Amino acid sequence: WPQSVNLSTVGGWLACRGAGKSSNRYGKIEDMVVGLEVVLADGRVIRTGGSPRQAAGPDLNQVFVGSEGTLGVITEATLRVHPVPRAERRAAYGFPTFAEGLDVCRRVLRRGAPPAVLRLYDDRESRRYLGDEGTMSVLLVLDEGERGLIDAVFEIVAEECRGARRLDEGFVGQWLEHRNEVSALEAAIRQDIVVDTTEISARWAALPSIYDEGRAALKAVPGIWVASAHQSHSYADGACIYFTWAGQPVEGQTPDELYRAAWEAITRTVLAHGGALSHHHGVGLNRGRFMAEALGPAFDTLVAVKGALDPNGILNPGK
Repeated sequence: WPQSVNLSTVGGWLACRGAGKSSNRYGKIEDMVVGLEVVLADGRVIRTGGSPRQAAGPDLNQVFVGSEGTLGVITEATLRVHPVPRAERRAAYGFPTFAEGLDVCRRVLRRGAPPAVLRLYDDRESRRYLGDEGTMSVLLVLDEGERGLIDAVFEIVAEECRGARRLDEGFVGQWLEHRNEVSALEAAIRQDIVVDTTEISARWAALPSIYDEGRAALKAVPGIWVASAHQSHSYADGACIYFTWAGQPVEGQTPDELYRAAWEAITRTVLAHGGALSHHHGVGLNRGRFMAEALGPAFDTLVAVKGALDPNGILNPGK
């Protein structure tokens, strides 16, 4: 259930390896793909996958999911579906620091109990989005499915949150109701304020440093006023952190120069800690300049695949 659901497409989710609010429970889009129909650059139509599991060579589904139209045009997808959940449960907790909340998320996932939603907001974003008056990092928990399974998940969450401040579960509903509200961002852009989000993923051990150093790097960029973050998607081995930042150009600086400088600062910090360039927003034009560094020697393999499948460079040229 991507936040962009009102203005995005299944093809877009496939092209950029998209995710949604319930990815902890159901996975990202690449986890939902059973098979694809793809038109290659020379006009051939191929089909990939089709079985629940197979060992007939590499998974060709994953060659095209995330390729952003550079290796083939996805014209059809067979996706896994799930029953409509029978029950739902919610909870919210407050932590003195973002790092403490991250560690709780790590422990919950390590125990094999991923709720559909496990989102941690730092103190600034908690106040901005949830109206919390304190200086806490707020953890929102929502799960859905069979009642017995949900109860077991929430028992584990409660055990790992022992010592945290229990908050009104109404915060979860408040977040659900307003999570797609972007009027404030739109108003800021109309006032020539440069604002964006940068989402990345990394191992649990690296995330506290990425959070601290990433915000510091952003705020050190001349013109950037504020930088905050939240953890939005969790896995047994790591999680996604979303940075939100805003500012205005200083004298002699263009908005584009400020934008590029901010992206440079946060991306260099993430890569220095071994983090991934993108969790679910894909690459596009903006992150393209970092791809060779992010992939290292493996980048040459991607270039070779591109050369084999699209020797004339007609698929999404220049990407």
